[in-house]
Amino acid sequence: MTYTATLEEENKEIAKRYKDLLKGTYQALSTKDKKLIRSAFDLAVEAHSEQRRKSGEPYIYHPIAVAKIVAYEIGLGATSIAAALLHDVVEDTPYTVVDMERLFGENIARIVSGLTKISRLNKDQDVSIQAENFRKMLLTLHDDVRVILIKIADRLHNMQTMDSMPEHKQVKIASETLYIYAPLAHRLGLYNIKTELEDLGLKYTEPEVYATILGKINQSKEEQQKYIDSFAQTLNNGLEKEEFEYDIKGRTKSIFSIRRKMRKQNVSFEEVYDKFAIRIIFKPVSKDEKFDAWKIYSIVTDYFKPNPSRLRDWISQPKSTGYEALHITVIGPESKWVEVQIRSERMDEIAEKGYAAHFKYKQGNVKESGLEGWLNKLKETLENQSVNAVDFVEDFKLNLYSKEIFVFTPKGDLKSLPKGASALDFAFSIHTDVGLRCRGAKVNGKLVPLSQELKSGDHVEVQTASVKKPNVRWLDFVMTARARTKIKNALKEEEKEIAEEGRAILTRKLRHLKINVNERIFNEMASYFSLKTSFDLFYRIGNGAIDNKDLKAFVTQKNNAFISFFKSRLKRTPSKEASVIEEVTNKYDALVFGKEDEKLDYTLSKCCSPIPGDKVFGFVTINDGLKVHKKDCPNAISMQSNYAYRIMKATWIDSSKQEFKAILKISGIDKKGIVNNLTRIISNTMDVYINNINISGDHGVFEGKISISVQNKTQLSKLINNIKKVEGVQKAERVNTM
Repeated sequence: MTYTATLEEENKEIAKRYKDLLKGTYQALSTKDKKLIRSAFDLAVEAHSEQRRKSGEPYIYHPIAVAKIVAYEIGLGATSIAAALLHDVVEDTPYTVVDMERLFGENIARIVSGLTKISRLNKDQDVSIQAENFRKMLLTLHDDVRVILIKIADRLHNMQTMDSMPEHKQVKIASETLYIYAPLAHRLGLYNIKTELEDLGLKYTEPEVYATILGKINQSKEEQQKYIDSFAQTLNNGLEKEEFEYDIKGRTKSIFSIRRKMRKQNVSFEEVYDKFAIRIIFKPVSKDEKFDAWKIYSIVTDYFKPNPSRLRDWISQPKSTGYEALHITVIGPESKWVEVQIRSERMDEIAEKGYAAHFKYKQGNVKESGLEGWLNKLKETLENQSVNAVDFVEDFKLNLYSKEIFVFTPKGDLKSLPKGASALDFAFSIHTDVGLRCRGAKVNGKLVPLSQELKSGDHVEVQTASVKKPNVRWLDFVMTARARTKIKNALKEEEKEIAEEGRAILTRKLRHLKINVNERIFNEMASYFSLKTSFDLFYRIGNGAIDNKDLKAFVTQKNNAFISFFKSRLKRTPSKEASVIEEVTNKYDALVFGKEDEKLDYTLSKCCSPIPGDKVFGFVTINDGLKVHKKDCPNAISMQSNYAYRIMKATWIDSSKQEFKAILKISGIDKKGIVNNLTRIISNTMDVYINNINISGDHGVFEGKISISVQNKTQLSKLINNIKKVEGVQKAERVNTM
């Protein structure tokens, strides 16, 4: 539709929209506040006077709309409303951040500056760049959380007015919204905004699906209202008898969440049974809202039979978003299961508006709402620049969307963790140092593995060692972003230490072999051993993966040009798969299969062309041996459902960090503390872990076997030599069975 308004009509419309903005502010505005907002409005109108939106409308409509969302939907005050009006001024006009500070003060200037930084990030780049942009955006949380809240409002209005944009831009912006902004709004407790962002995201990414579901929801509205009226009629007497003032209304599930449920459960629209919930919003009749909520619960269950397994008490223990309510599922009229949500008016506002609604109830002290605690948890992750940006976003989103469990510390404090968190996640939630020194955990008084998945109500006690010994295997079972970040950092630090030691060892050995030590020789050696960098070389020397025999082989080939030529030719013609691995990764160089992590011959399937680092599985074919497919391969579902017995677990590894099991047979004179001394020697050897220990004594002598995990033969030889030095040990050797 062509835009045709005259200048006079536009000016009237701008004035009308400005009045609407002031009318609907969530917080009371003083005369000073109104003056600040007016000044910001006047400057924004003047600054954007020559600009138009894609639809042809004056650009100023956009800042006013964003300010209105900030005031109505998020419930922020005058500073945020003024900043929202000015959010594009520095980006799109000659005004600078210095001008903002001079005219409106430091706070508004800081917020506008944060918003400008986000806008200036290149939005036409690939997903890894988008991920990096997201990290930078979240870093602004530390300056002022209002930057993010205004940015979410800005994104919402852009999504509401995308019809004039070309289709490819609509899809890109909508995808980014679903990937980043909707989860963020969800985590900040902005339920209404999150729902609208998701629905609009679906409207542009899957327009046909969106239109179909919307049509069906509209068709069923009348029938739904009849059902709600029938439900309310049954409850009226009971609620009025207790003198409750209340409102009973229906809440239809969002289009996006109906679509998600249809896809997840593979059902049609008609088969999604909980498309709407009934909400009872009450005015408290006593001083205790919790007491009133349970009283209403008791009235509802007097009339309708509840499903006890579907009771959710978010009042005794609110969600970390600040959400409070009682949820019960009952058999309603027509024998249908229906979810009933019981909330006070205060709870309802907080659920709809998010953290900002706490301003109204906490006299402006938003810190009490729990937002600060969440931001503090995020701080370390955000500032860790070493984490790959895409991994960071995926970890962050995991924590955004995860359901929560609540576990108890030994002192009886309650800790909130994502559902599926392990005992090790709990250790890291206490303190980084506790996590890195964690050696075991007791859950409900019983010793459990660190990988034990926790459940709500568990009492957890962490057992620590005196030294920090993080393990690369920990990354397989921790799920919180904090734990993953800290483990990765600690492993990198450990690698640096091993590499430094390796460099010193290599320098010493090369000098002994009369070879000049310089960067060129290190690069030559890295190339000879098919490594990417000299750091990889030092690391492998340090952990014993490259030993004296390998070094002598290098020196021999260096001194023999003929051999050197052939070796270099051989190095240049690796197998097809090796060349793929060489080309696409510097992290993984081998695949292992099954529970025992065995190395087997395999080929990479052509239907999905997996590359190192992809999530993969092995499939045993009849004629072509073991083939490796990506987990999201088009043929994966068919293979897994029809030939599950031929599927093998497969994992990409860095072979320098692979562990091997070895069994040591030890015997000698039985002395007090001998077992302690042996386990101490093993535990203090870097990257060696005890799997099983079986030692028995008889009349002054002992004999036993210890199963351990080591990284290579050199490491094993050093360990055996150290064990032989323990007083009382007479024999220590490697054997084949326990």
